[in-house]
Amino acid sequence: MTAFYAPLQQEALLHINGPDALAFLQGQTTCDTRKVDAGQATPGAYCTPKGRMVCDFLLLQLGPDHHALRMRRDILDHAAATFGKYIVFSKAEIETQRTDWQVIGCWGDELKDRLNRLGITSPGERYGVSAGEGYVLVQLDDAGTQYEAYIDMQQHAEHFAALEDALQAGTESAWQAQQIRAGIGRVEAATIEEFLPQMLNYDVTGHVSFNKGCYTGQEIVARLHYRGKAKRRMYLAGLNAAAPIPAGTSLYSPGSDQATGTVVNSSVDEHKCLCLVSATESGIASGLYPEGTDSLLILASLPYTLAEDGA
Repeated sequence: MTAFYAPLQQEALLHINGPDALAFLQGQTTCDTRKVDAGQATPGAYCTPKGRMVCDFLLLQLGPDHHALRMRRDILDHAAATFGKYIVFSKAEIETQRTDWQVIGCWGDELKDRLNRLGITSPGERYGVSAGEGYVLVQLDDAGTQYEAYIDMQQHAEHFAALEDALQAGTESAWQAQQIRAGIGRVEAATIEEFLPQMLNYDVTGHVSFNKGCYTGQEIVARLHYRGKAKRRMYLAGLNAAAPIPAGTSLYSPGSDQATGTVVNSSVDEHKCLCLVSATESGIASGLYPEGTDSLLILASLPYTLAEDGA
């Protein structure tokens, strides 16, 4: 069987309720929230005025006037406190303590067919949405082999039971490895306010809209896109190790005592550590090893091409 599911315990939802939710987020985040509706989700990020990212997220609609930002659990409270400073001026409110909606990762070559057997139609495109009573399904890739399912476990736990019957139980680390291979970097607690969006390739992965208008940090992000060059870009790498490398770990090149990169995310899959790293071109050319080790990372190809800075 090549169709798996795994509850994503390291993911959490920041719920935003109210008629002004999308308008509020439009003025605060890097994505164009006008595209979000019952059939479309979007990735995005929130930046400080200096362009450094507080959080990344996937924004989706769970119901009328009910939206959610899916992000790493370890940054949820910090992100909520940051958004909370400004949302008081909108007809919307933030909730972080809800336990009804849960996030489940689903992946595999046979996944689309198995979902169809459950009566769930594939959205058909990246960030497309299929929804029904008590569930929302978001497609994360072009091929239809990776989805996130959002299920109301208090009112409609039968949807999760159906996934259990139709799919094979996987692990969250295997799901994370899929996302790492896809080149989707995530902000974790150790890297809050460390990265500009371009340092995680967000100008390529669709997290940033360059024609939506103003938002917090927009001047810095746009200037770098049109007139500058990111000092660091994100790359895919591997290491023969049995444990993940903590996010925020500094990376060094042989013969240098100055860090030239940072671990963004990592996960272990099939006894190999996969990681995304944000590093300088010179660091990549010279080779990188994580602080505390002497093993060089082995670079691999991302599934997309990096944009030309300043284009």
